[in-house]
Amino acid sequence: MTASRVRLRALELTGRRWLNTGGKDLSLADLRGKVVLLDFWTFCCINCLHVLDELRPLEEKYADVLVILGVHSPKFEFERTEAAVEQAVERYEVAHPVLDDPDLVTWQAYTARAWPTLAVIDPEGYLVASMSGEGHSAGLASLLEDLIVEHEGKGTLRRGDSPYVPPPPSSHELKYPGKALALPSGTWLVSDSGHHSLVELGADGETVLRRFGTGERGSADGGPGEASFSEPQGLALLPEDLAAQTGYHVVVADTVNHLLRGLNLDTGEVTTLAGTGEQFMVGAADNVTGTHDLEAGRYWGPARDIKLSSPWDVLYSPETGRVLIAMAGHHTIWAFDPLTGEAGWFAGTMNEGLKDGPAEQAWFSQTSGLARAPEGTVWLADSESSALRSLDPGSRETTTAVGEGLFDFGFQDGPAAQARLQHPLGVTVLPDASIAVADTYNGAIRRYEPATGQVSTLARGLAEPSDVLVAGAGTGEDPYHLMVVESAAHRLTRVAIPADAQIVDDGAKSTTRPPTPVAPGTLDVQIGFTVPAGQKLDDRWGDPTWLEVSSTPPELIAEGAGGSEGLSRTLTLRDGIESGVLHVTARAAACDGEPGGEIPLHAACHLYQQDWGIPVTVNEGAEAALHLDLRGA
Repeated sequence: MTASRVRLRALELTGRRWLNTGGKDLSLADLRGKVVLLDFWTFCCINCLHVLDELRPLEEKYADVLVILGVHSPKFEFERTEAAVEQAVERYEVAHPVLDDPDLVTWQAYTARAWPTLAVIDPEGYLVASMSGEGHSAGLASLLEDLIVEHEGKGTLRRGDSPYVPPPPSSHELKYPGKALALPSGTWLVSDSGHHSLVELGADGETVLRRFGTGERGSADGGPGEASFSEPQGLALLPEDLAAQTGYHVVVADTVNHLLRGLNLDTGEVTTLAGTGEQFMVGAADNVTGTHDLEAGRYWGPARDIKLSSPWDVLYSPETGRVLIAMAGHHTIWAFDPLTGEAGWFAGTMNEGLKDGPAEQAWFSQTSGLARAPEGTVWLADSESSALRSLDPGSRETTTAVGEGLFDFGFQDGPAAQARLQHPLGVTVLPDASIAVADTYNGAIRRYEPATGQVSTLARGLAEPSDVLVAGAGTGEDPYHLMVVESAAHRLTRVAIPADAQIVDDGAKSTTRPPTPVAPGTLDVQIGFTVPAGQKLDDRWGDPTWLEVSSTPPELIAEGAGGSEGLSRTLTLRDGIESGVLHVTARAAACDGEPGGEIPLHAACHLYQQDWGIPVTVNEGAEAALHLDLRGA
């Protein structure tokens, strides 16, 4: 990380309102004397949620000199609403002021192009560094130490008081529950994500019978009063015979801990099944420890030796004998074998997007919901592309039923090719073989009928539904109905399945950000990367950098799409296409060590990655180059 060559005065922060300040508006002048870190984020983005967790230790260690300011810069229409931003700040326990920037005014002023983006302002009010993506905590700590020494020496550092004012505490039996599971006893197991625990509710979906977990963030194993979780989500029930062999009945996606946990329903005992507790970083050399084998060239081995990345949902697949994992953090589907204790890759390339095909070619986008049809097909809610997709567990082929891409969404029923969802998180299969989707940001339950290819709406007006299940026996006295995890209402809600579904047409939409003008013909894509102080590029096994470029529509790029080593690429844009989105993924690997020297044995290594989706317009006279910064000033 390097200081800016030219001292640039940081621009003022402008938005709709401030949160976590006790109603006070903030200005950079109020914060003079502090190091200020701007975190441009949006609450749908898993990478942004990773950064929130990365910043917590820095926020605590440097509390008297560092002020972190979140700048909420929405991607989806729902994320523009005031209540949704307030709930996200509470849901993710954001313990610093947040500027609500629905029109991306401050985002544009700081030329942010990706979620997340970080910017550092020194105590004199000058912008000294900016960076995109996650994994910057070590570099930020080094920069903070340098700034503290420099400005204490100059007398320009002010210690003490923070502008953060915590909101009034809320009290609910459940707090932003994520997923639910019907148990054989007729009760419901719920991942009480905001309380970092699991709860068993009675058949009524309301009465609390048991709680598993202390309620505090943690990763301890043990009994129901000793174990701890961190924002758990998905729950998968094992068959009785398999549970008897393994010693646990339920597999839990312990999302923020990057772990899978096992729950024994008889004893309440919680054990760790998979993960090391550290996040898998794409391309890093230390994602797997110990001995392991590779399956189809991907990670597969002892589950406790492999890092995971925000597992969001889990599903037992009898066809494979494995628990499938929606690995939202790096946009893939993984699997865990309860009998062998092994885990690893199942489908996806770790590129974010909407691309069908065999396992080695498919792209997913923050898959957050899984459901199995009776014949074995696995249905997926791909949240960031607002898509409903299916995966054949035998061939591992993926097909999209509803959805267009990362920046296309809406609330529109009708033929699947024109239908639109908005950031769905849950999915289930109905008794008539149609598919119900928890269309989270539309506050609705949608239905897709594979036989007709039609999409309709079963229910509206729900508060961020994050999961949906079928309940009832299908009899006259107990007809089939839906049990919906109404996350932002902190409850499970029973919803009747209507005889005639609604047809809604609120229109198709797309993420609107100012497009970047580019010249027709050839376009040079160049990624700037500054190796942080105390690190050097990890070139022990060849070029440690990688660049992947694609586009929507795919026809926008005539030549130069795909992935290869290096951080620069010359594209040829196709004549006649005036606009589109360039999807760019850049990676660089570095390890602790001095430039010019050897990398020490057992040195800590770091993987820096960022994904950009850049709207472009092709204009005569525009620049023939696109410059992006992976890390640096």
